[in-house]
Amino acid sequence: MAKKLFLFGILILAAAGTGCGRKSVSRIDIDTQMDLSGKWNDTDSRKVSEEMISDCLSRPWLGRYLEKNGERPTVIVGSVRNQTDEHIISETFTKDLERAFINSGNVSVVASRGEREEIREERMDMQEWSSDDTVKEFMREVGADYMLTGVVNSIRDREGNKQVIFYQINLELIDTETNMKTWIGDTRIKKYIKN
Repeated sequence: MAKKLFLFGILILAAAGTGCGRKSVSRIDIDTQMDLSGKWNDTDSRKVSEEMISDCLSRPWLGRYLEKNGERPTVIVGSVRNQTDEHIISETFTKDLERAFINSGNVSVVASRGEREEIREERMDMQEWSSDDTVKEFMREVGADYMLTGVVNSIRDREGNKQVIFYQINLELIDTETNMKTWIGDTRIKKYIKN
């Protein structure tokens, strides 16, 4: 009898576990475009970074630099400010920009300010703990010729259960020695959302 009650209890618990509110998770290809909320997402970040860096590298500044210096320029990706009313993790976008630059093969990319601090701490640690033949020297860092900075803005228009979100992304490439702007690019995204 006790065994039957025990099995009956297990069946009831199992049935309760398969009821309402059960979450289903499935893996999808990372290149799959999915817009659930209509807000800025990974697809926007990836597409915008690839499009903007492609445009940047197709402009005359790069040819002039190569002609004058005989080697590819070094770029640092600076801050991209989020001026939208959404929480956008800007580091994801800046990493997409760095990746697009690096994968182009047309420029070198140096580490960001925060990354450099961590590397410098490691180099300091090496002075005391690494063997003489593997310790890395100070004052050997490569300076950036250009810095990429930008801003993400949005305008939201809402009426009833419908809304349109308009994003404008502006990026600028600035010569770090002269502060001259060598490229300015922008792109726009417009999303229609109906609830």
